[in-house]
Amino acid sequence: MSTAKKLLVFLFVGLFISSFSSFASDNPDAIVGVWKTGEGTAMVKIYKNGNKYQGRVVWLKEPIDPETGKPKLDKNNEDPAAKSKPVLGLINIWGFVYKSENLWEEGNIYDPKNGNTYSSTMRLINGNTLEVRGFIGVSLIGRTDTWTRQVAKQ
Repeated sequence: MSTAKKLLVFLFVGLFISSFSSFASDNPDAIVGVWKTGEGTAMVKIYKNGNKYQGRVVWLKEPIDPETGKPKLDKNNEDPAAKSKPVLGLINIWGFVYKSENLWEEGNIYDPKNGNTYSSTMRLINGNTLEVRGFIGVSLIGRTDTWTRQVAKQ
């Protein structure tokens, strides 16, 4: 085999292998950004707070409560003081610790629709897809939601 052919085969094999491992990441900050929830009804901005990660609701598809004509409030929260706070701006995920390649654990997620808080993990599937799993007790009993990264407009 000629040197040119060997080089071409080597480059092809290298590109083929790298296409499978191109996303392998060891970047704890890879989840930082704005993510749209699976239902598409909210966007959450994930950011680093100390050595942990948390997120705040930064957009709602329906920010106004149709019953009151005012901004949606966290009316299902069990804490009476929190019931008067708006959902927009609410910290709804917190405590996440980067554990290994593309995995964050030990977090919590709060669902303002029902007022419940769940243990949670997050796994980055690729640069634009985040699986967020909320559960009670063990992670086998829970639900996974797929979030999509939102690109900032230039």
